[in-house]
Amino acid sequence: MSDNKNFSIRARGQSFKYAFDGIISLFRSEHNMWIHFLATIIVIALAIILKVTPDEFALLSLSIGFVWTAEIFNTAIEKTMDFITTEKKPAIKLIKDLSAAAVLIASITALIVGCFIFIPKI
Repeated sequence: MSDNKNFSIRARGQSFKYAFDGIISLFRSEHNMWIHFLATIIVIALAIILKVTPDEFALLSLSIGFVWTAEIFNTAIEKTMDFITTEKKPAIKLIKDLSAAAVLIASITALIVGCFIFIPKI
């Protein structure tokens, strides 16, 4: 099924507005996002202070994006499960636990990347 709507700059701009609204909502509803934000600021400051290479900065940026993306998906999955039911169900608990595990894995991966980059410079 194809959508024959014409391209619209206004519609594209609106899609960015929705994305930024999502980021604002994330910061308002998820306390962990503030932890990720603080960690991001610390990593960027350290990268500047320790004069990381452009390649190292790219790896740090990818790691930060990986964690933020995992947190966004985790939040979306949790909100979807809460929308489906507020009842305690083992299947929903498993889904929420798995999405939280994705954030944990992303965070550990980012920590390892940070250690490889920062420890030799300290």
